[in-house]
Amino acid sequence: MKEFKVTYFFEEDHYIRRFIHMESQEHAEELIQSERDQYISFRDSRGIYHELNTRDVRVIQISEYHRIDKSKKGTKE
Repeated sequence: MKEFKVTYFFEEDHYIRRFIHMESQEHAEELIQSERDQYISFRDSRGIYHELNTRDVRVIQISEYHRIDKSKKGTKE
């Protein structure tokens, strides 16, 4: 499974970010397309619950996300 970052933009400075796990970029795009003009809900990485109507979104961006293990930052191997 790959992780994808989905960003929903409402205005230039107002957006919500969501992370999804899918087999491919194409499957991620299909999921987002299937959610058009619907209410969706999810929890973000901080555990905050979001419920939004995708009809009110101006732009949606999807990109593959590669997490960095911050616990290893600064350690030498």
